[in-house]
Order: sequence, then structure tokens, then C-alpha cells
Amino acid sequence: MTLKQRLTEDMKSSMRSGDKPRLGVIRLALAALKQREVDERIELSDTQILGVLEKMLKQRRDSASQFEAAGRQDLVDQEKYEIGIIADYLPQPLSETEVDQILADCIAESGAVEARDMGKVMALLKPRVAGRADMQSLAGKVKAKLG
Repeated sequence: MTLKQRLTEDMKSSMRSGDKPRLGVIRLALAALKQREVDERIELSDTQILGVLEKMLKQRRDSASQFEAAGRQDLVDQEKYEIGIIADYLPQPLSETEVDQILADCIAESGAVEARDMGKVMALLKPRVAGRADMQSLAGKVKAKLG
């Protein structure tokens, strides 16, 4: 079953069970996927769907931190709930040792030796960890290893 089919089936089961908060989050995700498909006139693959879901997660994390700074705990709770639902559709996150191993492999494969080679490493790294690690923290690790 593809990721899109899984989202659609979960939407149907949420409608049947009357779980309105979960249904709303799933509908947001499906709407984001549909919007991208319409904009680009393509059928999204699972990898592209993971990219859309990662973007949604990042937006919600940013919103949650801003709401927290503003003292709006009700909105922080809503964002964290949405993060939990969206994260269910992403693959299991990589452990620190797995991330370090993949990072070392990518650096060796690209032949990177200094910070200006960071783009080469990131280009190799991104498809290998898609949906399984935070790219922002990985960029910091790459910079630290090459710097």
C-alpha cells in the first residue's frame, strides 16, 4: 500500500470512528499532497510524499516554538498533536550511530575535504535519510565534520 493510499484509508476510518481532530490533520496532509500534484501536474511518489510531510512537520515545529514564545499553550498543544499524527506516516527515525555511519559514507563517497564541499555531501545524504532524520541538524553535523 502506498503512503497516499494509507492516508486515504486512515481518513476513511477516522470518518467512521468520528475522530474529528485526527480526520482534520489527515485531510490537511491530503490537501497538501493534492495541491503539489496539481501545481506540478504529476503523480507524487512515496519519496515526494515524504518530502511534503517533512515540510508540514517543519512548519508545525516552527509554529509550536513561536506559540510557546508567545505563551499560547493551547496552540502549542494543537501543533504538537498534529506533529504526532503526521510523524506516524514517516519511517522510523535513524539512530545517532546510523546517521553517523551514513554521514561518513557520504563524505567518503563524495571525496569532500573542506566546508565548501558541503553541497556534494548533502546531495548524497538527502535521498538516503529522507524522512528519517532532520536535515537541519544533519547540515550542522556535515559542517562540523568538514570544518
